[in-house]
Amino acid sequence: MANRKMLDRIERKLGVPGLVTRLVERLTPTDMQSVLLEVYRQRAARIQPADVLSAYETNRFVRPSGVSPQTLLEWDRTAFANLPDGFEAVALSSVCPLGTSSVVGLVDQNRVVSTSRNTEVVSDSTNVLALECALRRRQLLLAEPKSKQPIHLAASHRLLRAQAYSDPRSVPHFSAFALCSAGQDRGSLQFELSTLLLHAGFFLRALRAFLGAEMPLRLAVTDFGVADREALLTTQLLSPVQERFANVDCVIDHERASGRNYYVDLCFHVYAMLASGEALELVDGGVVDWTQRLLSNAKERCVISAIGSERLCMEFGHQDRQ
Repeated sequence: MANRKMLDRIERKLGVPGLVTRLVERLTPTDMQSVLLEVYRQRAARIQPADVLSAYETNRFVRPSGVSPQTLLEWDRTAFANLPDGFEAVALSSVCPLGTSSVVGLVDQNRVVSTSRNTEVVSDSTNVLALECALRRRQLLLAEPKSKQPIHLAASHRLLRAQAYSDPRSVPHFSAFALCSAGQDRGSLQFELSTLLLHAGFFLRALRAFLGAEMPLRLAVTDFGVADREALLTTQLLSPVQERFANVDCVIDHERASGRNYYVDLCFHVYAMLASGEALELVDGGVVDWTQRLLSNAKERCVISAIGSERLCMEFGHQDRQ
């Protein structure tokens, strides 16, 4: 545990050895919530208005975004207008169940902002969309145990993440536009490939509409699986994209390392190719096992993808897109 020394110091200061273990193991979630609520109530009672202003000035979590809300709204309108048939847009809550990121997405809990009410601030909307997909798939399976009806959801949501970034373009809170699709295995990667094509095609179409047809884009697909499926990826994913979209470079990326052990096997990036020669990563997506684990059903399949709306609008918000 990264902060074990700090916790040991606190326990020594309070004279309560094993304090954290006692709180975790001896208090129910409801009792813990009651304790934390009272602690924060009493602490808030001691805060002066000047203290609130000072915190607002210095706390990196609470400062406003530097991106124009009009530009973000323009992107959202473009994205929602280009959603494929069958996708339902949903408005997510600001919080989700405690453990959503660490249990579903396998991200360290210290990277999210946990609350005193046994919830956490949404740090990745694809995790929450997967929960909603799992609920809807469970309802379908209760009605028809062999149901193959897919669920396709989309959301634009503001995310909050606790880790500190070295990249100045990465900020604690930002908007993201995400997709999540869930369904049942159809064999021979049919669900995975057709859904990846659906997701990648959406982002390419929406980016074309937002940035203009002249902006060069790249679709890079990676397979972390052990089998050689390059021909399958080319015929069922890359070639259809190249046929539908001019000025899109489609490649198989054998060098990608990020996302291994996060995605099951197949994943993709969409890049904007800048005049400087830089490939700016905009979209990340792929196949995950989240609905399999949530529903304890090995036949379930799930594909996620998302774009950092903040980065897109920060980089291209001032260019002429007429």
